[in-house]
Order: sequence, then structure tokens, then C-alpha cells
Amino acid sequence: MRNSLTPRDPKSDQPFSFAYRGFEFFCSAEPMETGMYRPVVVLRDGPSGLAGSTLPSDTDEVGYATKQEALRHAEQQAVRWAHDRTGTGQTQF
Repeated sequence: MRNSLTPRDPKSDQPFSFAYRGFEFFCSAEPMETGMYRPVVVLRDGPSGLAGSTLPSDTDEVGYATKQEALRHAEQQAVRWAHDRTGTGQTQF
């Protein structure tokens, strides 16, 4: 699986999938009772053997005001997660 991290429209509020460093992710934003949105990242495939797993939350934020913000965070979380597992850390940002 090759990387397919491509710029996406930051105004989009639609869930999306992307592949990065041998992992495939699905990012979405779930509404919360507070009216905020929670980022959700599901690992769809990859060499870790955790396919179908939802990544644990990586922020102290309770939620985001818009779906777009939550989706942007979900994408960043997935990339950081992949970097942590491919030995590259976060130094590439």
C-alpha cells in the first residue's frame, strides 16, 4: 500500500479514508450532546494487526466546534499514530 495522503478540502465536513505509510485510516466526526464534535479515527488496514480498531483519543479537548475542525484533528492524529509506529516520530511536521 503506498501513501495517498493528499490535501483535502478543509471546508469539507464529510468523513474520508486515506492511506499513509502502509496504514489505511477512516476519519469521521461524531456529534456530542454538547453540540460539539469528537474526532474519530479507525484503522482499517495495516501491518500492525489492529485492523478495525478505533484509535484512542489523543487530546484533552472535550470536542471541536465544527465537523471540519474535528476531521482535521482526526487526520493529524492518524498521521502522528503512523509516525509513532514507523519509527519516525513527529519530527517531519
